[in-house]
Amino acid sequence: MDIKDIKQQLTLANVLHYYNLKGDKQNRICCPFHEDKTPSFQLYYKTQTCYCFSSNCKTHGKSLDVIDFVMLKENISKHEAILKAQQIIGVQPEKVVSKQYEPLLQAVQPNASRETILNFIFTYFKNAIHNSTPAREYLAARGLNPTKIEIGYNTGQFHHGARRDEQLLSNCVSVGLLHPWGVNSKKPELQAYKPFAKYGICFALRNKANQVTSLYFRSSVNDNNAKHYYLKDSAGLYPKYPNPKTTKLIITESIIDCASLLQIENIVKEYTLLAAYGTNRLNDEIKAAIKELSDLKEIIFAFDNDEAGVTATAKYSAELKTLMPHIICSKLELPCKDVNETLIAHNEEIFLHLLENRTFLFSIESAEPAKAINQSIENKNPKAPPLEGLGRLQTQNPNKLQLTTDTATYLVLGGVPKQLDNLKIMLSIENKEGFKSRNKIDLYEDKQIEKLSKEVAEKLELRKDLLENDLYKLTDLIEQYRDSTSETLATQVEEPIQHAFTINERKELEDFLKQPKVIKRLNDLLEKTGIVGERGNRIFLLLIALSYKMKDPLHALIQGSSGSGKTKLVRQISDCIPQEKVSRFTRISDKALYNYSKDYFTNRLLIIEDVDGLSEEAELAFRELQSSGELRSSVSIKLDNGAITGGEKIVNGPIASMSCTTKGEIYEDNMSRVFLIAVDESLEQTKRIINYQNAMAAGRIDKQEQKRTTAFVQNLIRIIDAKEIINPYAEKIQLPEEAHKIRRLNDLFHNFIKMATLINQYQRKKTEQGKLIAEIEDIETAIEIMFESIVLKVDELDGSLRQFYERLKAHIQKNYKGNHSKVEFTQREIRQALNISKAQINRYLHNLVSLEYLYSNGFSNRGFKYQIAYWDNYDTIRKKIKEKLSQQIASLKE
Repeated sequence: MDIKDIKQQLTLANVLHYYNLKGDKQNRICCPFHEDKTPSFQLYYKTQTCYCFSSNCKTHGKSLDVIDFVMLKENISKHEAILKAQQIIGVQPEKVVSKQYEPLLQAVQPNASRETILNFIFTYFKNAIHNSTPAREYLAARGLNPTKIEIGYNTGQFHHGARRDEQLLSNCVSVGLLHPWGVNSKKPELQAYKPFAKYGICFALRNKANQVTSLYFRSSVNDNNAKHYYLKDSAGLYPKYPNPKTTKLIITESIIDCASLLQIENIVKEYTLLAAYGTNRLNDEIKAAIKELSDLKEIIFAFDNDEAGVTATAKYSAELKTLMPHIICSKLELPCKDVNETLIAHNEEIFLHLLENRTFLFSIESAEPAKAINQSIENKNPKAPPLEGLGRLQTQNPNKLQLTTDTATYLVLGGVPKQLDNLKIMLSIENKEGFKSRNKIDLYEDKQIEKLSKEVAEKLELRKDLLENDLYKLTDLIEQYRDSTSETLATQVEEPIQHAFTINERKELEDFLKQPKVIKRLNDLLEKTGIVGERGNRIFLLLIALSYKMKDPLHALIQGSSGSGKTKLVRQISDCIPQEKVSRFTRISDKALYNYSKDYFTNRLLIIEDVDGLSEEAELAFRELQSSGELRSSVSIKLDNGAITGGEKIVNGPIASMSCTTKGEIYEDNMSRVFLIAVDESLEQTKRIINYQNAMAAGRIDKQEQKRTTAFVQNLIRIIDAKEIINPYAEKIQLPEEAHKIRRLNDLFHNFIKMATLINQYQRKKTEQGKLIAEIEDIETAIEIMFESIVLKVDELDGSLRQFYERLKAHIQKNYKGNHSKVEFTQREIRQALNISKAQINRYLHNLVSLEYLYSNGFSNRGFKYQIAYWDNYDTIRKKIKEKLSQQIASLKE
């Protein structure tokens, strides 16, 4: 019977029962290993271990298993305790060899892997901590607790003892833990070995499988000068590879700093920790591991508070920002030299304060053009003359380039030409005494350079050959400068403004998104921004606008009569989107959309306030940008040498869009691509708007509070990450078959469900690949929000026309008895009864006649009379669609 079998059969409860011990309600007992009046011995039945929290106990600092408990209780050896454990179980004791408690024996196999050897050696080192007073005293002085973190101690004795195994020694030599060192003085027939990093505190570095792949030692216990040792072929991360779902990562300068923070529970809960191995050892393995963190939002540097630490923070933050442009970088402003010294000098709460007040490094992106250009010049052409001997081309002012050499100072005034066939410049040359010579010259003409060198040499008393040599080198530098700036302009993409939030701001935003009913509470916020009524439409439009972040964004066409407030509604919704991602137009000329830079519209919200005013050419471009996500046009291009050639101009999307119309029925091709939304033109909505206007005039509306709420919604949108979404219920939901353009509507429907899931991302489960998983609640919410749009897709009347027709039928039902289909009415009667303008009612009645919902008879000079030809039951249609969708949702919940 081996150790594993014993532990499987002998539980902690069995052992306590054997010794007539019983835990209280908190699973505690008075410690049996020291005088204990108040229960301090905690029982952990899940792990079958126990721990005494009293510092007076000889077991303090060590977690005990069942065999340890028996050994201490009986005051016997480990081997005897194993035999006793078998007796408690009720089996015949047998000789047991405990490999678990002799970890070196696990590494004696000829083919033992590096991970196997290091894992068990590290186990040996961890156990050695408890037997070494100097090691415990040193750790206490450094504020490190071996019961909270994994720490080992290398006494240099692990290869000694009765069980000297040559294979074990060979394995230790192979991983670098031992070095052959002459012969054994006591036993000359044996090889002597020198242990690596003797008397060193030890930490384990681990690979992706969480195996020990290397060890780090700090020799400070018996050494006044702290030294650092890594095993040969060092690999792995400390404390381990970060969780793939990490959002906030703290990088410390040293392992001992990282170990210091690992002891703080509140930090470990919210942040992932990684150690850099010094200011010059944030190696490729660490960078690769960080780059794989798809959910990572922020990297916090906790490097030393000295010149080297500051320099390293700047260097590595820039490198990681290049690798992952979306992340935020920040740093801790330590009050002491490093993290460990801060822990020793203060309590743990100091780090929570430092994290809350950390400094953000990239609040708004900035660059150093001169530095970047010079670096580009240095790296552009390896055959170019070295700048060290020539001097550096000063490029801070592009209209005043300067080069200083041992011979003279050269000043290029007015910049350099963009054409590649010449290099005509205005050049000022100044000698050491301050005398100048100003000339116009084409540096591509050798004769001009030779002539100028001769003239300047005579005038300024300089050597002609040195001047000529400088001018040729200046030519090379200017060429490289021109190439680098041309490439920069050619490849420049407008970078989004980076908005950095304080800890409290981000926490407030995340807390809002983590609480239940996010969409309902967000809808309430929209009302506080000043959007009156339109409760269903406003949240619908906001989710459509939010889709600008997605690969497949959505589009809305808002229908309403003139003066119905549709444009104002769209403006208010777009104000709630981060303004750096919104383009709002009242009018678009024919070719305008084709002329934007390549990536200007990528993941952007495009607002067209009056789509009725678009020309056919502009409408086509807008429609293509909606559907295909790009515009491609063939254009004429003038080359630098003046020649004309053909080229391709590309404007990339995708875009989300919202546009307004009073004549939705004529946009047949557009309507299938968008959600149709009819503004509320009811009398109740009119009253709400008038009451709001009155309150505004009376000064009862707090405009500043509206602005603060709008800014809060914008920030909520900013922290919502675009993620892939899967809907496991997608095949079980069917839209009404009679819906207009059902193929496209079905695609829009599933994409809108994704938006309902996206906004709940802090409450949704994810796949192993990080994709959000939609829930039934998201489908139900999506159907509730877009229900009116689904009905409009089924209805052949557009939104504003349907609202008029329903008001017309209600008027006839209220004022006429009998067969309502026989009632005749005039345009004037309806215009006055429903308070509609002549132009609007003329359009409504004309459309209803053409669709055969009304009959008309009469003459234009005598007036027309109308009768209802088709009295449809709109409420029945709505109810039928609602019941069909509700039944499908109910079946999903079963």
